Amino acid sequence: MAESNALPRPATWATAPNRRIVVGPDTLVYRALGPENGVPLVLLTHLGATLDEWDPRFVDALARDRRIVALDLPGAGGSTGRVPDTVAAMARAAEGFVASLGLTQVDLLGFSLGGFVAQQLALDAPGLVRRVVLAGTGPAGGTGIDRPTGGAYVYWDMVRAAIARTDAKEFLFFPRTPPGKTAAKAYLARLRERVMDRDAPIRLPSFHRQITTIRGWGRAEPQDLSAIGAPTLIANGDHDRMVPTALSHDMHARIPDSTLIYPGAGHGGVFQHGDEFVDAVRTHLDTNS
Repeated sequence: MAESNALPRPATWATAPNRRIVVGPDTLVYRALGPENGVPLVLLTHLGATLDEWDPRFVDALARDRRIVALDLPGAGGSTGRVPDTVAAMARAAEGFVASLGLTQVDLLGFSLGGFVAQQLALDAPGLVRRVVLAGTGPAGGTGIDRPTGGAYVYWDMVRAAIARTDAKEFLFFPRTPPGKTAAKAYLARLRERVMDRDAPIRLPSFHRQITTIRGWGRAEPQDLSAIGAPTLIANGDHDRMVPTALSHDMHARIPDSTLIYPGAGHGGVFQHGDEFVDAVRTHLDTNS
C-alpha cells in the first residue's frame, strides 16, 4: 500500500503524525515531512531508538527543501514484528518499506546501528540508493563494535542515568566535559519538544535482540566497501565510546567519500555539532557530481 501523495506535509517534526504502512507481515510506523522536491532522505536510527530520538532541529532543517522519511524497523517503537537478527535482514526490511512507499530512489542517513543498515542497503540495492550519510557508525567486522554494545558499560551508563533521573544518552552520546554536558542537556530538551502522538518506547526484548544483531555485525567478515558506488559522507565525534572513531577513518579509506570528525564530541557528535552537520549533509546531498 503506497503512501498517498494527497496528504498535506506537516511543517515540523514535532507535528508530523505517526503513519503506518504494511510491509510484508509487519506494520511499520513512520513519519514524513517536507516538500516533494528531489530524492527523499530516509533516516535509519540507533540502538534502542524510536522515531522520537531524532533531533527535531536536525530534521526540520533538512526538511526545508526535501522530503524526509523516518521509520521504525520491525520490532522497534510502534512497529510490529520481531527485531531482525541480522543487519542484512534489517536492510531487507528497509528496502521493503521504501518499495511499499512507491519510491524508486532514495538517499540514506544512518546513525549508529542505522549506519550498519545503510551500508548493507547501499551494497544490496545500488540502483535504489543515490547518496549515503554514515554517522557514528562502523563497518562489518569493525574492531570494537561487538565489545561496547555487548559489554557492561552500556548497562552501567543506563544505571547511572536511572540514578541521575535522566536519559542514558546523556552519558552514552556526550563527553562528561562542560561543553558536552551542556550539549547533552540541550539535545534531550529538544527530544521532549514533541508532545503529541509520541512513538511507543522500545521493548526490552527488542533492545536485547538489537544488541545481539550488533554483536553479529561486529564479528562478521569485512565487506568490500569499495563496492558502494553511492557518494558517501562519514561523520563522527573524535571520541566515540560506542562505535570507535577509528572505524570512521577506516570506512573513509574504503569508500569513495569525505569524512568529518567533530572535536570534543562522542557518539552523538553529529547532534552536539548539529548546525555544522546539517550544513555538511545539505551540501553533500545537493552536490550533483
